[in-house]
Formats: sequence, C-alpha cells, structure tokens
Amino acid sequence: MTQELQSEIQRAAEAVNRADALLITAGAGMGIDSGLPDFRGNEGFWNAYPPIRKLGLSFAEMANPHWFSRDPALAWAFYGHRLALYRSTTPHEGFKTLGEWCLKKRGGGFVFTSNVDGQFQQAGFPDTHIEECHGSLNHLQCTKPCSDAIWSARGVEVVVDEARFKAREPLPRCPSCGALARPNVLMFGDWSWNGERTSAQGRRMHAFLEGVRHNGWRLVILEFGAGKAVPTVRQQSEAVAESLECTLIRINPRDPEVPGPEQISLPMGALAGLEAIRACL
Repeated sequence: MTQELQSEIQRAAEAVNRADALLITAGAGMGIDSGLPDFRGNEGFWNAYPPIRKLGLSFAEMANPHWFSRDPALAWAFYGHRLALYRSTTPHEGFKTLGEWCLKKRGGGFVFTSNVDGQFQQAGFPDTHIEECHGSLNHLQCTKPCSDAIWSARGVEVVVDEARFKAREPLPRCPSCGALARPNVLMFGDWSWNGERTSAQGRRMHAFLEGVRHNGWRLVILEFGAGKAVPTVRQQSEAVAESLECTLIRINPRDPEVPGPEQISLPMGALAGLEAIRACL
C-alpha cells in the first residue's frame, strides 16, 4: 500500500468518525465481494450467463421489457435465475460494518442504490431508509398493466430449465387479472415501468437530506462500486456533495476519480475499502 493511499484512508476514517449522518451510495460493484456478478462488458455478462452468449445478446439487449411479450420463458429464465441468486447470496461483512456505523450516528444513515438485488434489506437495513433508483427484483408489477399495483415477490419461485435456459410454467402472474407479471425493475427502453415505489423512497431520502440540512449535521457520503457506464449513482453522490458541501468518499477499483481535492478517492473494492477505514477508526 502506498503512502498516498494510506493517507487517503486515514482522511476517510477521520471524516467517518466526525460525521453526524451517513449517505451510502452503491452501484453493482458493491455486491462483488458477496460473489455477485457485475455484468461489466459483454464478456462479464456472458461469463455469468453462458446460454445468452449463444444468443449473442448484450446485457442491455437482454434486460429489455420486450422479451416479456416476445419470449416470456426466456425473460423469466433471466430474471428468475437472478432472483434465486440474490435470495441465496449472503451480503458480505461490509454491509454489517456500514449498518453499525449508521446506528452510531445521531442523524442515522440512508442508502441510495442502483442495485435491484435487495442486499441492503437482507443485511438488516430498514426498507424505509433505502432508495432503489432502478427498482427491485423482489417486487412485481403487471405487464398489461391492469393497475398501478406493485406487490412483493415473496413466495414466488421460478424454475429454470438450465439446458434450454427457459423458465418453466407456471410463470408469475398478476393476482388481479391473471396477465403475465414482470419484475418492478427499470429496464433498458422501458416505458412501462411503474416507478411509484421508487418515487416514495425518493421522497423519504429527500426528507432525510432536508433533516441533515435543517439540523446542520455533518454528512459523509460513502460511495461503492458505482461505474461510469450508467452513472446514476455517481451523479447522485456528486450532486448531494455539492448541495450540502459535504465529503464524498469514492471507493472504486476501476473508476476512483473524484470531482476535486476535497473529496476522497480510494481505488479499492468495497469490502477492502471498508476494512481499511475501520482499521483506522
């Protein structure tokens, strides 16, 4: 470890220690240490889903709502497999560390994530303190849609024929009209996503940030694994850091650049970065 990196880790630890509240922002890189794929590039995606390599489809092409009408069995093979994977994955120890830090802060903490895997909830973070800007694979909506209803995927099991990479009947259905259901996830080219649940989460995050501002609390933003390909999380982190004039700690092994010298860059994975900060507290 270089002296420069050690100095940045120390700066990060001091910022976390002084903070009154924490905003945790997370992209796909947050789950890598738990064993989840990040679908970075076609090769990364195809390594996770070899049958889709044979179809020659990129992640953006596969994560498209038109498959629910063109080939529902393929669509649900992809999302059903991911749902089972996320359910069976144990969040890494870094989630526990973040949860403990939030509990110690008088202003608490909030999570903003582009991940649809529900790992923060599984790690014990309250659902009321999480904004999932791209929705959640743990919730469903009607493909028709017959209403604006969003319901839990709890109890929904999708059996996937791995050889054909097709989901077997019965596929998830809308409990109101019987039409095919789909995940309440924002896909590429998606004009039918129901964003009401995410909008409600966004209002709660806004209230959290307004509370930080009103009370004059020192906020620190801890960002993990947020890439540039879909920069939603990076942009959110930077916007909040500028608005509240607070410290952003960007932990990212590939894209660690920060907007200015007052911010902190740690070119590390999520778990390694958290362990390094914790060791300096």
